[in-house]
Amino acid sequence: MAATPLTTDLYLLTMMAGYFEQGRHERTTASFEAFVRKLPQQRNYLVAAGLASLVAYLEQLRFSPDEIEWLRSHPVLSRLPAAFFEYLRQFRFTGDVDAVPEGTPVFAQEPIVRVTAPIAQAQLIETAVLSFVNFQTSIASKTSRIVTAAAGRPVMEFGARRAHGLEAALFAARSAYLAGASSTSFVEAGREFGIPLSGTMAHSWVMSAVSESQAFADYMRVFGPESVLLLDTYDTLAAARLVVESGLVPAGVRLDSGGLATLSFQVREILDRGGLSRTKILVSGDLDEFSIAGLLADGAPIDGFGVGTRLVTSEDAPALGGVYKLVEIVEGGSRRFVAKRSTGKPTWPGCKQVWREMRDGRAVRDIVSLATEHRPEAVPLLHGIMRNGQRVEGAISSLEASRQWCATRLAELPVSTLNIGTTADYPVDISAALSTEIESATAP
Repeated sequence: MAATPLTTDLYLLTMMAGYFEQGRHERTTASFEAFVRKLPQQRNYLVAAGLASLVAYLEQLRFSPDEIEWLRSHPVLSRLPAAFFEYLRQFRFTGDVDAVPEGTPVFAQEPIVRVTAPIAQAQLIETAVLSFVNFQTSIASKTSRIVTAAAGRPVMEFGARRAHGLEAALFAARSAYLAGASSTSFVEAGREFGIPLSGTMAHSWVMSAVSESQAFADYMRVFGPESVLLLDTYDTLAAARLVVESGLVPAGVRLDSGGLATLSFQVREILDRGGLSRTKILVSGDLDEFSIAGLLADGAPIDGFGVGTRLVTSEDAPALGGVYKLVEIVEGGSRRFVAKRSTGKPTWPGCKQVWREMRDGRAVRDIVSLATEHRPEAVPLLHGIMRNGQRVEGAISSLEASRQWCATRLAELPVSTLNIGTTADYPVDISAALSTEIESATAP
């Protein structure tokens, strides 16, 4: 599905029409911030992702003639004046975007993206901002934990067939690679983003052959010494012995079922006895960070992991719950901070910056301040990404650069924060100036 202005919620279009009727659609400038109110369970941090998708969307945001005619016929919008639909014909995103770079670790209540634009523009894109950022941040955050558990061993993203649609599969592959996965099995992600591709063989290849040994021999004849042979179609240990007896020297073998720890020890012994000590053992089959950590804690001689369902769906925390809230209005030359007071869902007023304090190369705390504050002792996390609807040169890094950025920034976090088995509260404080504004906004 192509991303168009109609990839939004109906109430955002009605808000646009309301602002238009008031004459505020271009006259009033609004700032919205996207953030996560609280971290999901079993998450000590998040890895920001989805910014590149959002910027690409905003750059091409246009209403087509067909879309405008369809909107005119919709019962909810059909009473609107012709001038509103003429406005839609000329519609472009002309605002500013500030955001943390993709791959940056972030925490609850910290703005990930800020949009400042004429209010109708900033309102329309709410669904897109949250869709891009929530999903891709979820997958990047889950992958980061899996990569940490793998302790330097490659993690191959194998989840396309379990993703919630092919577009989700594509951006899950990108998010996983951003957060440290070594490769993907999804070919379009390799073509679109330059992600290394990996894959082995299908059980059906073995089952369709006249014998398992013939299946292995034929596969290696086609794909050569870099082949990875799948051992568990019938009997994993018998297949390992068959590889040795056949004189084949594959780059690796894959185990996809059974007791992976025990089987990996047994297969390693068979391969080593047969002179195949350089053949790697890869495993797959409903893996996540906890099962991987368990396998390695048992000392299993596993060289790499193929992870699918639980990565591509972020199975234990599939809904991030990020929100996009109005924080500031400029109208008639007057600036006004705004905030919600809703029970359980209050927001903080004003455009904000996030500062990361470092000590001896380690992050020690974050401070959320007003955007106008300066803290020379800390590193600002939000940077200018778009100005007046145009991408800031160099603001969006290549995927490879973002991947390296992610690895570097994660290595700066406290070890306790990276621990996948325990909860660690990384300190996020608010500045005195922001605290004053919060108190003012919540006062009766």
